Amino acid sequence: MENSKKMRTWLNDMELDHPLMIAGPCSAETEKQVLRIAHDLKGTDVNYFRAGVWKPRTRPGNFEGVGVLGLKWLQQVKKETGLKTATEVANRTHVELALEHDIDLLWIGARSTVSPFIVQEIADALSGTDKVVLVKNPVNPDLALWLGAIERMATANIAKLGVIHRGFSTYEKTKYRNIPEWQLAIELQTRFPDLPLINDPSHITGKRDMVFDVSQTALDLNFDGFMIETHHDPENAWSDAAQQITPEELIRLMENLRMRKMTSGEPSYNKKLEQLRAQVDIIDNQLIDTLGKRMKVSQRIGCIKRDRNVAILQTSRWNSILGKMILRGESIGLSEEFVLRMFKAVHQESIHHQEQVVNEQLVSA
Repeated sequence: MENSKKMRTWLNDMELDHPLMIAGPCSAETEKQVLRIAHDLKGTDVNYFRAGVWKPRTRPGNFEGVGVLGLKWLQQVKKETGLKTATEVANRTHVELALEHDIDLLWIGARSTVSPFIVQEIADALSGTDKVVLVKNPVNPDLALWLGAIERMATANIAKLGVIHRGFSTYEKTKYRNIPEWQLAIELQTRFPDLPLINDPSHITGKRDMVFDVSQTALDLNFDGFMIETHHDPENAWSDAAQQITPEELIRLMENLRMRKMTSGEPSYNKKLEQLRAQVDIIDNQLIDTLGKRMKVSQRIGCIKRDRNVAILQTSRWNSILGKMILRGESIGLSEEFVLRMFKAVHQESIHHQEQVVNEQLVSA
């Protein structure tokens, strides 16, 4: 994306001395609720007041937003507090209505990003706009879909573009509502270092007591800002009650977040860092060598199974290994989530090597 350097200009022009903050309720419920929260955030480090007015839920029957009426409430927010406003758009009509009501920031949700058809429709409707447009990652961990959506927006000559990392769905049960998959956000950041990267800890965690920790991790990874759901009475919110925090809690969060330096000019720091990195490089090489040896053993196992006509996948053996490795990992400070992901990858590669052995015999036959 050749013009990615232009994308950071809108953020730099704000001349912030703190991370960009987009905050407000998951859903605009009533005008009174919206204005109360907005006034609570007035005068803080919040840069954009967010509220969802169209809220299509996973299953019908739940609160799905107040619609265009909520845009009028956002206009009143700007009039009374001076806060810039933000909302999600999911189709051309949403875009046209949001622009008509002078919403300052529009974001494309995770469920929209998965569809190039929807993304293109939104891009066409936004073509040439001077509003800030942020693209959330798709629901599934598919970097190509995320990149494709960004490229469609850039092709539509949207000058103020950025992305939101809100985590990814998984069928596995984890402590997160949506697993962060930090490596995907880092990969996107590596490819487009001039594209502002915003973290959404509310949707990643699904739990208000985890929002600070995820926010600090994002800040440590050089994210540019946050989108955090904020409600004056979270327990009784009409949507996503468990993940919203109060304005008071948001203020404390912003005060307690610790900004890290990108580097240090101290010679002792640089020397120690290089020493530790050298150790990491040695260990990484050992890891690769060890994994290579493991796969050779897996191939030998595959030969034995092939000769005895035994199925490759042995579920009971796999479950036994996994259980032992999780306990072993916990004893040395590795999280269950990490051990599961690592050994699933190792197991899949092991199966692949055993399949190669079987397939080679079929070809030679």
